[in-house]
Amino acid sequence: MRIAALYDIHGNLPALDAVLAELELIRPDAIVIGGDVAPGPLQSETVERLRGLGERARFVMGNGDREVIAAFDAGASREEADDDVARATAWSARALDRAQRDFLAGFEPVVSLEADDLGRVLFCHGSPRSDTEIITALTPPERLEPMLAGVAEEVVVCGHTHHQFVLDAGGRRVLNAGAVGMPYEGEAAAFWLLLGPDIDLRRTAYDVEAALDAMRASGAPAVDDTLRESLIDPVAAEEVARFFEDRATAG
Repeated sequence: MRIAALYDIHGNLPALDAVLAELELIRPDAIVIGGDVAPGPLQSETVERLRGLGERARFVMGNGDREVIAAFDAGASREEADDDVARATAWSARALDRAQRDFLAGFEPVVSLEADDLGRVLFCHGSPRSDTEIITALTPPERLEPMLAGVAEEVVVCGHTHHQFVLDAGGRRVLNAGAVGMPYEGEAAAFWLLLGPDIDLRRTAYDVEAALDAMRASGAPAVDDTLRESLIDPVAAEEVARFFEDRATAG
């Protein structure tokens, strides 16, 4: 059993298509979409592509997905939003139809699958207990252990902070799959994870400039501002880890 984990796509359809093309060659047994399909510029098209993956795909709910569903249900307006995140969320919600909204609403809180030579793997978005909880490459054991309490799996895969890492935690390994659509890695590419029999942190190159043009043409708000630190002027993963760890410990 080999499993591809694709996280934090954020409506970047060209990045998703590049990874899916690579998966056609690798042919994993399962694909886990680990949350935050939304919000993003090519929202409707991205959801449609994921709906076509078939039965080998499982879907984890991300905080972004959950917030877009809530914005859809509330009829949220981009014009009434008071910050860039709220504007992007409202725009993404308006880009979806009812069937696409319902597809997102069917995502699971966590997914557990068996991977070759690794055993049972738990896939979550933020942490096993929350889609907004922050785990980074710098998270110390005293902060990590309560998040993993009650988890039977020895391997946990998360996302949410958009940078890849492998963190050993008392005999358990916590992995961040990275971000397909909005990575914080110091490099503009699509980042993802392949499990079984090894842990393989992957990156897929694609035409980022053409992707940016397509996303700008979508009409989504503040595309350049949103993607500046991931695709336009990529920020280093170490800087991101420190930023998120400081944010988490600041309460």
